[in-house]
Amino acid sequence: MQKDQEEIHQQVLEAKKEAYNLLSVTSEEKNFALAKIAQALRENRMQIIEANQRDLKEQVGKSKAFLDRLSFGEERIFASIKGIEKIISLKDFIGNVKNLNIMPNGLQIGQKIVPLGVVGIIYEARPNVTCDAIALCLKTSNAVILKGGKEALNTNKAIVEIVKKALEQTKIPKNCVQLITNTDREGTKFLMGLYGLIDVLIPRGGSGLIKSVVENSKVPVIETGVGNCHIFVDEFADFEMAKDIVANAKTSRVSVCNAAEKLLVHRKIAQDFLPQIIERLQKEGVEIVGDSQVCTYGKNISLATQKDYFEEYLDLKICIKIVDDLKDAILHINTYSSHHSESIITKDYANAQEFLNAIDSAVVYVNASTRFSDGEEFGLGGEIGISTQKLHARGPMGLRALSTSKYIVYGNGQIR
Repeated sequence: MQKDQEEIHQQVLEAKKEAYNLLSVTSEEKNFALAKIAQALRENRMQIIEANQRDLKEQVGKSKAFLDRLSFGEERIFASIKGIEKIISLKDFIGNVKNLNIMPNGLQIGQKIVPLGVVGIIYEARPNVTCDAIALCLKTSNAVILKGGKEALNTNKAIVEIVKKALEQTKIPKNCVQLITNTDREGTKFLMGLYGLIDVLIPRGGSGLIKSVVENSKVPVIETGVGNCHIFVDEFADFEMAKDIVANAKTSRVSVCNAAEKLLVHRKIAQDFLPQIIERLQKEGVEIVGDSQVCTYGKNISLATQKDYFEEYLDLKICIKIVDDLKDAILHINTYSSHHSESIITKDYANAQEFLNAIDSAVVYVNASTRFSDGEEFGLGGEIGISTQKLHARGPMGLRALSTSKYIVYGNGQIR
């Protein structure tokens, strides 16, 4: 085994050992530890900012969207601290027993909520994930393995160093938080092969990263989603509301997975609505591609290709298509969506309900921006990712997604 792999293996072994020790830590002790972490991040934020500036300076030729994802200044640090404080306030359900029933033979059988164990996070240039993952995992008594991208290595090192120092003042063992500093592909591949030591892997990043982890991991994976998100403006839409929602979903932060990438417009309102929304988006610097009909409604609109319908741009770019009706919109979305977040803008209750029922995505909205697909916005205090799969967890994943259950059985001498 190579030296780097030996180091990774040892870190995972330490996390596995501490995962068992976490089971004896009380809710009060976990909340105290999280409060210490929040305090330490606040007091040492300049250390994080300086490390982040070093990471940013090393990025040459990267897009604005990429640099936005990597940026972790004071405002975002305070947002992460606020998320930790929210997690502290949430109820700790680890150890609770549910569905306790007495069987005809007298056995009492129930399900006890327990941690997953060792949670591995493989992610790219998103330092906020480091803070969210640590807080959510510790609150649910899970050890956490962090493997961020090389672009954010200095920032992640600073965060984890501060967190571990804070944990020394608490009952939570500091080695239940492990940062893998090896950032090459071989290190990632080795980590994905540690079945039996890591209980679950959660990839967060672009489609290439997620696909690689899903296809190559021997450890069970919770697939988080690429965000090819759609907004459908129905024939019964309020135009002013629709323009505000589309503009917000597309431009408020283009580098995140809940930003809108596609806009579908009902044919009956295309002539009136399209010139307005095209003008609004282009004023905000959005590049527009569209079908052949959309191209006739404005200047500087490029013809969309089949690839555009599938692509997550993560940039000031949107693809617009005219659809015949609600059913056509639903068919298009279910065909091309990454099953992340979709929204309908309509004043028609029946159409809203049909959209909610028929769209096969993790989050479905009526008259709201897709930008709300976020753990903090959903009251989770943060998120470990947004799952687009259907097993175990779906949508923004908070505390409950990091738990499972085991059956417990009380008897008084029963035999079979």
